[in-house]
Amino acid sequence: MRYGNILTPEGWRLGEIHWRDGRIVGIDGAPADPADNDAPYVLPGFVDLHVHGGGGADTMEGGEAVATLARTHARFGTTSLLATTMTATDAEVRRVLGEIGDLMEKPPGEGARILGVHLEGPYINPGKLGAQPPYARPGEIAEIDELCDLAPIRLVTLAPELSGHYALIRHLSEHGVRVQLGHTLGTYEQGVAAMEHGACGFTHLYNAMTGLHHRHPGMAGAALAHADFAELIPDLLHVHPGAIRVALRSIPRLYAVTDSTAAAGMPDGEYRLGEQAVTKCLGGVRLADGTLAGSTLTMDQALRNLVAIGLSLAEASERVSRHPADFLGLHQRGRLADGCHADLVVLDRELAVDTVYVEGRRIAGGGDSRADSSAGSSAILPGDDS
Repeated sequence: MRYGNILTPEGWRLGEIHWRDGRIVGIDGAPADPADNDAPYVLPGFVDLHVHGGGGADTMEGGEAVATLARTHARFGTTSLLATTMTATDAEVRRVLGEIGDLMEKPPGEGARILGVHLEGPYINPGKLGAQPPYARPGEIAEIDELCDLAPIRLVTLAPELSGHYALIRHLSEHGVRVQLGHTLGTYEQGVAAMEHGACGFTHLYNAMTGLHHRHPGMAGAALAHADFAELIPDLLHVHPGAIRVALRSIPRLYAVTDSTAAAGMPDGEYRLGEQAVTKCLGGVRLADGTLAGSTLTMDQALRNLVAIGLSLAEASERVSRHPADFLGLHQRGRLADGCHADLVVLDRELAVDTVYVEGRRIAGGGDSRADSSAGSSAILPGDDS
């Protein structure tokens, strides 16, 4: 049971939320405006569909590292996530998927719930790698079926312009796997065609894709003109606040991701991103050539950044919880209502994390990341093409 300003699908209620066996069984209290009291905020737990690492651990290190990143991100309010891979050799991808599959069969009793895998590469354009290693190649249906047998792949990022990828998109969508377009040199027309074949989202909108020009709308233009869902990294380094506002007006269910690396929740220094060395400094993570390489963002800071650029707390909450859950078709996560998973984050009046519950289990407290130097920054530095 927790007391506070509880954000329900019908609006704010001041009262208590109750759960049993990991599911919400009741929300007491009356409609309220949080501005009229000083009670804490009780929000749906955050859902992050793009997580490469955290707490010094990188997804490509395998099962124990994935458990570590799940524990780390739970401190910052993330209650469920997709472990996200990097472009790598076939052997490496298969090894990591096998270890994640084993971990999900016997999940640790702490940390965020691992919902499955986001396969980011290797089916991307070698001309738009961003911070991905140079193992990009076209995908094949038989191969992706084998990979899906190793772990529950819920989301695949690919470049639609590669040979055979329209058929691959259709196959994945028919088998319940979401497809996002990213790391692509594709045109506006190729983006629209990919959506007609079943693609339904875009990976880190604006980054690592052809940009919007009034005579060549590019992949970003396809997203802004046609997408219902897209992910975006609101660390205020990857995307300027003005461009975030454009996307918010254009894409109804735009949602936040962290694209976080092993450096998330850690001090400045050297870390791994797949097989590559990256440096955390000045609130970001970069390769040696200055290219942004994922982020240090955590979802509580993503929420605060969205509020800082003008969203209400309730709308910002939708962007970090309900919309990503809905994108995966998980309608019992990302919202606080009877029958839903008791995934919730309690924030103080300054929007700092107080307590986190995953399926009714108290996980952590005091995960506030506001000391991160990226908070509130809107600087766009050279080499930002990740």
